[in-house]
Amino acid sequence: MNDCVFCRIVRGDLPAARVYEDEATLAFMDLQSVNPGHLLVTLKQHHADIYTLDDAAAGAAFRTVARMARTLKRELGCDGVTVLQANEVAGGQTVFHFHAHVVPRWKDDGAGLIWPVKNPPREALDEMAARLRKAIAC
Repeated sequence: MNDCVFCRIVRGDLPAARVYEDEATLAFMDLQSVNPGHLLVTLKQHHADIYTLDDAAAGAAFRTVARMARTLKRELGCDGVTVLQANEVAGGQTVFHFHAHVVPRWKDDGAGLIWPVKNPPREALDEMAARLRKAIAC
């Protein structure tokens, strides 16, 4: 994808504050940081979203996400880390190249993850679990 902003960063066509790189992934600082240390982990190969990842690509991405989370915790002494990975417009995705945000968090930092809790009845949860177990088996 020649015009994809993350592909251009991976190729070195656009500047980025690179933090970590291996054969499959790149971690770099987010220009629109929530907190100091907020970084993005992306795959070097273009994948529009999580649905197109095979197990090897998903494993590579989340190994780097976990490594970056441990590094932020150790180096910055943050109180926690939020990992956010969004897909499609309805899911909040704005750059259509698979990536995950790794955000260091401090108590009362003003950043939040708020969504309306629906509290479905246990029967609905059991029905959905059965439906998904069946789908996984296919």
